Amino acid sequence: MAETLVQKAAPDFKAEALIGKSFKEIQLSDYKGKWLVLFFYPLDFTFVCPTEITAFSDRVDEFKKLGAEIVGCSVDSKFSHLAWSEKPRKEGGLGEIKYPILADITKKIARDYGVLVDEAVALRGLFLINPQGRVSYSVVHDLGVGRSVDETLRVIAAFQQVEKTGEVCPANWSAGKKTMKPDSVKSKEYFAAAA
Repeated sequence: MAETLVQKAAPDFKAEALIGKSFKEIQLSDYKGKWLVLFFYPLDFTFVCPTEITAFSDRVDEFKKLGAEIVGCSVDSKFSHLAWSEKPRKEGGLGEIKYPILADITKKIARDYGVLVDEAVALRGLFLINPQGRVSYSVVHDLGVGRSVDETLRVIAAFQQVEKTGEVCPANWSAGKKTMKPDSVKSKEYFAAAA
């Protein structure tokens, strides 16, 4: 059974990334004090991947409102990322992406996060790293299904709600809904109202 990274310090990373149309080295410490959505995808020039990458990019402002940044990552080179970003979306390309895409050419980052398969590609792994640099949430799944931007936003908002109020968020919680007190007696207020 794979060991979880949740509640542990996020594995450090430092690598070249495509940012806009240029390259820059980025590292985990660049995001200290912010929420970070670090997501892995299998390969450039594939099928499900561009739908995820562009969906996160199109909603980057919603993440910024939550004090969160996004970084994508695959085992491809920065030059492959650039070539894919220059291909129009209507042809399966990325177009302009509003966050960095790491070039994990050594596969070290994918290996450190436990998503590398057969030393070849990364599974679809998504990690929420809190402002203290610890992993608060991870989801890793097989290659054929894309992730939900809505769910990622919901989970960040829920963790921030817990941090702010000390109360916990029940199943399907979203902003504005009731939370519950993490106490065997006081939690009954939530259950009584929900019944």
